[in-house]
Amino acid sequence: MPGTVIQTIGIYKLLVPLKEPFIISLGPLTAVENIVVVIRTAGGLVGYGECSPFLTINGESVDTCFIVGQYFAPALQGRDALDLAGNLAELDRIIYGNSSIKSAFDIALHDLAAQHAGLPLYEFLGGKNDKILTTDMTVSLGPPAKMQADAVRFQEEGFPAIKVKLGGTLDDDVARIRAIRAGIGMAHPLRIDANQGWHTADHAIAVLQALAEFNIEHCEEPILRQHFMELSRVSAASPIPIMADESCGDEYDAARLIQLQACQMLNIKLGKSSGFHRAQKIAKLGEAAGLTLQVGGFLESRLGMTAAAHLALSNPAIHHCDFDTPLMFTDDPVLGGFRYGPGGLIEMPTGPGLGATIDEDWLRRAEQVHF
Repeated sequence: MPGTVIQTIGIYKLLVPLKEPFIISLGPLTAVENIVVVIRTAGGLVGYGECSPFLTINGESVDTCFIVGQYFAPALQGRDALDLAGNLAELDRIIYGNSSIKSAFDIALHDLAAQHAGLPLYEFLGGKNDKILTTDMTVSLGPPAKMQADAVRFQEEGFPAIKVKLGGTLDDDVARIRAIRAGIGMAHPLRIDANQGWHTADHAIAVLQALAEFNIEHCEEPILRQHFMELSRVSAASPIPIMADESCGDEYDAARLIQLQACQMLNIKLGKSSGFHRAQKIAKLGEAAGLTLQVGGFLESRLGMTAAAHLALSNPAIHHCDFDTPLMFTDDPVLGGFRYGPGGLIEMPTGPGLGATIDEDWLRRAEQVHF
């Protein structure tokens, strides 16, 4: 134990502009405002974690995460880094919610534990590198002509599936999908994400039925997450399979959705679940219920997305990956981590632990605090 005692913790703000605004029904995003957590043990191991807070989804910002992280760090100092359950329970004891900043600590702790075990993180989580991971690429919400041009470009770049942000009126959203299908044809895999933008069940059902002719793989979070009791009615009436996202934060949400038969799919994000500890519970519930699973993220860098990719290898029911946001960054502060191959291929690191760190030059320039 002496070598695995948590000695120091650093908390850093990671700020990177996006190449262009990323627009969803919840509003536009113009820059990455993330938190990186670096935990060092007495034995010299260094664990990295990252979160990408989202005001309108998990109710956190880079500033709230920076502050709440300062409650967590002194509470973890001197504890055994390998006591994952105990350490994460301590974070829950300190404050309710705050799943985003909890996920950064959770990832860093899992990185340390996997390094100590000498295993890649996916193997530490009980998985195998036995399936091909590919990411989709997302078309931002906008005028039909712009969305069509982006979709055509992504198809030409070889992405195996294209995800489209929607969440407006029936006529506007149908016009957007019609334009995209006119550009990429009817065969290329296409997915849609309303980000709760259709609000009510009746509106969602109307739009989904109007989109039936366009060969859509699935739709994420069509209605307000507060209306999750209505999601089963949407799923039953929809010709397009429904994936729960914002309404599925932790294992308790997942269990409710499964009991309600609210959806055919779940989207797991480390920033919603508070990290691996709960994300794996969601995956096991979804697998047992026969649901198809996706792992996605917010605006994490390749560090946070590498963590998500390790999660994707941990459960055979995880079939879809949404790991495209680092491609939207104007700069890449990550050393190691997964690499993007041709056709959206995700090429995983092979060493122990997470396999990703942040460039020390970036960390030196960042606003930071140390314990």
